[in-house]
Order: sequence, then structure tokens, then C-alpha cells
Amino acid sequence: PKVPYKETIKKKVRVQGRHKKQTGGHGQFGDCWIQMEPLPRGSGFEFVDAIVGGAIPKTYIPAVEKGVVEAADRGMLAGFPCVDFRVTVDDGSYHTVDSSEMAFKIAGALAFKKAVEQANPVLLEPIMNVTVITPDDFMGDIMGDLNSRRGRVMGMDSEGKNQVIKAQVPLAEFLTYAPDLRSMTGGRGMYTMEFSHYDEVPPQLAEKVIEAANKEKE
Repeated sequence: PKVPYKETIKKKVRVQGRHKKQTGGHGQFGDCWIQMEPLPRGSGFEFVDAIVGGAIPKTYIPAVEKGVVEAADRGMLAGFPCVDFRVTVDDGSYHTVDSSEMAFKIAGALAFKKAVEQANPVLLEPIMNVTVITPDDFMGDIMGDLNSRRGRVMGMDSEGKNQVIKAQVPLAEFLTYAPDLRSMTGGRGMYTMEFSHYDEVPPQLAEKVIEAANKEKE
């Protein structure tokens, strides 16, 4: 099973995306300035058209957005989708003959890539709500094991002779939990998990994930 990582940014930046190509006959020309800023976790993607005075004709603005969206889907760090950011296109220029939707789409994608590089990109991982039910005797082992998986214990209850532990654990650390829980509790423990939210991957772990993802791409 693969962990569905995502990417996001932490800093607001303003950059230019400019695509200019001169071939025989018509060239290609698209030029846009965008501001890119982080949004709260779970906000998704927002696109704002703040062009005044026709610096970019209205017909080309959706192409800029399309370029950003397609580039965001491919991510920058490790090819995971980039989420929770706003792009505002606020300036640019065009050429009456050489500009086209395609040229502005490429300009939008170039602007996105440039912005992400400067905006402190980080990796996000899914955090799961986990409930573990275990006989009393194994409590110590279970708690120690949850801690070793970067888990945060949120609460504990008793249910007859069993203990119920509620915790939040990164999915990446939980992929092998079923056999491990079986061996720790002699088959008497059980657990359920559901998605809770996305959170930043610690930098030293992020490096490993990015390295592995890029190797796989090659």
C-alpha cells in the first residue's frame, strides 16, 4: 500500500511566468505575474483574477489557471499533488499575434514551479484516528509501540477487562500494524482506524520520502 502524501507551501511569494518562443511564422508568447500564498490546512486551491486594465485579455486567464492546476497535480518536491494555496494573477503582458491559450497555460505552469521553489514547500502526510482495544496486560507494550510510530495518545478508557486507547498516528507508520498488534497481544488486541487530517512530515523523514519518490520516477 502507498501513502497518499501531498505537498504545500509555507510562504507568500510573487513571481513572473514568461513563455516566449520564436519559430518560423507565429511565435508563442504568454507572460503572467502571480502571487502564491498558503491557505489553512484542508482549504484546497483558490484562483483569483486580479488583472486590471486588460494586462492579460480575459480569454487567456482561464489558461493561466489551467497551467497552475496541472502543474500543482504533478507537485514539485516528489510528484505529489500540491494543495492548500491561493494563486492570484495580478499582472502580465500579451502579444496580439503570438499569444494563445497554450502559451498562457505554459506561462502559468512556469510561474507555479518558480513560486513553489521560493515558497518553502513541505510534504504533508495523512494522520489517522486509531482506536486500539487490548487486554490490560499488554498496555505498556502497546503504548511504547504507539510512541515509536510517532503516535499521539489522545485518551484511554477501560471496557471490562480491556483497555481502549485512542491515538492519532501517521498512516506511514501504521501500514504494518495488524501483524505487529497480533504478535504483541497474542492475537487478543484489535484496532480500527479512520482518516483524520493532513499534517507536515518532519524534515528528516520528508527527505527520505522525497528521495524514494524521485528514485521511483527515474
